Amino acid sequence: PDVFALGVCNGCQMFSNLHAIVPGAERWPHFVRNRSEQFEARLVQVEVGDSPSVFFRGMAGSRIPIVVSHGEGYAEFGASARLDDVRALVAMRYVDHRGRVAATYPYNPNGSPEGITGLTTPDGRVTILMPHPERCYLTAQLSWHPEGWPEASPWARMFRNARVWVG
Repeated sequence: PDVFALGVCNGCQMFSNLHAIVPGAERWPHFVRNRSEQFEARLVQVEVGDSPSVFFRGMAGSRIPIVVSHGEGYAEFGASARLDDVRALVAMRYVDHRGRVAATYPYNPNGSPEGITGLTTPDGRVTILMPHPERCYLTAQLSWHPEGWPEASPWARMFRNARVWVG
């Protein structure tokens, strides 16, 4: 297969609702109302997981600030979606200022279990995430970043990774 897809925010919600027709996504959760009961639009920190995602090759373990902007980002695991079945497919988690998986607000803006905010398929070709890397691929787009970052933020790498995968 020579196709790939990235679902960000509403795209993440759409793909999770279409999980039955996305090969390898059968166990993905649905994304529902944030536990905070409010729209969250701010900067948070995430850690890129060790997943097969074509977008995150070489980025596992990276802790990077990212923009969130959603009211329905809670990953709800139900009868068809089980947390145990997707742990190896977690592409991104919210983390706190010490790099620990964020289970509580405000570090975890939607309250998702185990800080899950991004998943992929077993072959890594379809990746979904609630945060917005496309809104902060340049360092200047971030309201805070470590001193000395170059013009391109670390999020630019995920788009370069996609280009490399395409060939």
